[in-house]
Amino acid sequence: MQFEEAEERDGVRLSWNVWPSSRIEATRTVVPIATLYTPLKARDDLPDILYEPVTCKMPCRAILNPFCQIDTRAKLWICPFCLQRNAFPPHYKDISSTNLPAELLPRYTTIEYTLARPAMAPPIFLFVVDTCLDEVDLKALRDALVVSLSLLPPTALVGLITFGTMTQVHELGYGECSKSYVFRGGKEYTPKQIQDMLGLSGQNRAAPRPGQPALPPTAFGAARFLLPVQQVEFQLTGILEQLQRDPWPVANDKRPLRCTGVAISVAVGLLETSFANTGARIMLFAGGPATEGPGLVVSNELKEPIRSHHDIDRDSVKHFKRASKFYESLAKRAATNGHAIDLFAGCLDQVGLLEMKTLANWTNGVIVLSDSFATSIFKQSFLRLFDKDGQGHLLMGFNATFDVQTTKELKVSGLIGHAISANKKSACVGETEIGIGQTSAWKIASLTPMTSTAVYFEVVTPAGQALPPGTRGLIQYITHFQHSSGQMRLRVTTIARNFAEAGAPTISASFDQEAAAVLMARIAVFKAEIDDSPDVLRWLDRMLIRLCQKFADYRKEDPTSFRLTDNFSIYPQFMFHLRRSQFLQVFNNSPDETAFYRHILNEEDVNNSLIMIQPTLMSYTFDTPPQPVLLDSVSIKPDVVLLLDTFFHILIFHGETVAQWRKAGYQEQEGYENFKELLETPQSDAQDLLVDRFPIPRYIVCDQGGSQARFLLSKLNPSTTHMSTSMYGSAPAGGAGQAIFTDDVSLQVFMEHLKRLAVGASTT
Repeated sequence: MQFEEAEERDGVRLSWNVWPSSRIEATRTVVPIATLYTPLKARDDLPDILYEPVTCKMPCRAILNPFCQIDTRAKLWICPFCLQRNAFPPHYKDISSTNLPAELLPRYTTIEYTLARPAMAPPIFLFVVDTCLDEVDLKALRDALVVSLSLLPPTALVGLITFGTMTQVHELGYGECSKSYVFRGGKEYTPKQIQDMLGLSGQNRAAPRPGQPALPPTAFGAARFLLPVQQVEFQLTGILEQLQRDPWPVANDKRPLRCTGVAISVAVGLLETSFANTGARIMLFAGGPATEGPGLVVSNELKEPIRSHHDIDRDSVKHFKRASKFYESLAKRAATNGHAIDLFAGCLDQVGLLEMKTLANWTNGVIVLSDSFATSIFKQSFLRLFDKDGQGHLLMGFNATFDVQTTKELKVSGLIGHAISANKKSACVGETEIGIGQTSAWKIASLTPMTSTAVYFEVVTPAGQALPPGTRGLIQYITHFQHSSGQMRLRVTTIARNFAEAGAPTISASFDQEAAAVLMARIAVFKAEIDDSPDVLRWLDRMLIRLCQKFADYRKEDPTSFRLTDNFSIYPQFMFHLRRSQFLQVFNNSPDETAFYRHILNEEDVNNSLIMIQPTLMSYTFDTPPQPVLLDSVSIKPDVVLLLDTFFHILIFHGETVAQWRKAGYQEQEGYENFKELLETPQSDAQDLLVDRFPIPRYIVCDQGGSQARFLLSKLNPSTTHMSTSMYGSAPAGGAGQAIFTDDVSLQVFMEHLKRLAVGASTT
């Protein structure tokens, strides 16, 4: 597949790989021109470039790339974005057609520069730890934090804030005894008050101690709270190991007083004063909802239940709007300064993630939901965050800015992903707004090799002004970030695609239905955050019908004549599963879970997102090798084992007969080796899926008829339901599959309706 090749080389997937040549034609293609781009996609073959990039004159500032025209004799290059002529700098004097620098070679459409100026400070990790936990949970969390210290780069700065009824900022530079600054949990503090109380403001700032690392002068006051790991690992380990539960007594009918909002605002205040515009992560570990002070999600009275989707729809949640607003203001401050906020929840109930979601969504922090800090989901996900590359550097970039440049026929509509606008009103900003628009640059506080941003474009050429045949449009992505080694890096990707005349077959042949499904899913989720879900479903249906009307072959008013070409054929199926998915259907999920699922969808690349939208199902039987089967109730049979991957869950399902034999212990008996192998193969395949997944999925093993089987049944297309049986409760004809109790329409019925609507037949 040529689409996957482009993704391997440049980390880019496009909805359309040939573009309509006029504004009007582009709107008729229904799915917008859009790209899913992974800035830090792992590449082994990139050369080490240790010089500054050559950029075009102001105001363009595009970076030299293989699509530039060059004149080696006159030592000039013409920028393909603005057509200005630029002279090469003096150190390019030896350039010739046989001696070109890497950035002009056709194979390096993606290139990474290591810039001369180092980062202002090493990466910073500030742990914000909830102490209103039971002993088992607190011990598990303490152990995980102690292990993480050994995984951080030795020069990284580390700090600790703990909170319960009060918030405590621990002073690490003071060896004589443990010392901390205490903030009242019920009080809202202004940034100025936080600075004054911690001694960070100009006049009373503590001088640096001898032997401390060179830090920006503003950071001297913070040097008591944030110190290099190699210097304070022993001391910090001691503080963590002695960490006690919050001593405040909690009555039986009350929740513990937990001032999460104050703790985060102190963390944000500490970092923004001392390390503005420097890479940092605030890692929040919450074992329950905020019940005290600003950012309160639910009161400490147990008789007041935590809000549900239904309560929010009815607008009957008294704390919701105020809490959301409070966390939004903190998220904006953190994102502007390049500080990511990670949310780790370890609680059977909700912790108020819905109110706090902007903390992670605007800063590209991670969200991990687990039932407790003692679970392997939390422990493995947390430690996986500190995975390293071949050189031993953390697989994360910090404090990034992401710029997009286009040729004049295209304009940027916006970005959907975990970022905030950098308010750059350049010439390539379009009028149409999709996602975070009105800018051509965004701030992303942290990056991983999986972070994928969706960027949407519009064609602006008026219909009367035909583009000359063979015109190419270009897009350049420029990502400037702090590498975990302490260097500043610049990753540049430049792609070119052809424009084609209206109705040209090359346009429909260039459709990438997988990328398009993911890009449309992001728009749908973005709309669902603002609008009601029935409106979003109607919008999705309308877009699907219009796409089919435009690109399917059919005779008017004859549904049986409806045909889609191969590169459109599974798109309706993706839309069917997206409509039923937990991203758009909130029934059966808590508001926290919905916020979590949507967060992950806006982070991942095409393949992972497709698994979330339409999970994969593998079937294992005695006589055939493992094979993918339809995500359909007909795939459930008594003598098979199924492996379902929804990205969030990995589930092994034993059919009725297989489960009976397993319970009877046949796999342990001689002569049943092939049955033992049938049970073990899906387990080892499941382990392979877990290798690089983040967060760690929930692993479920269940039997047909068992309660956990609901995770599988809810994802299957209900082609056999309780309605399709001949008599209530009897098996479907032919004994195929299992009846699913649902009122949802099946994919077959969905496709019949779609065909009828697309060809314009009456739907009676």
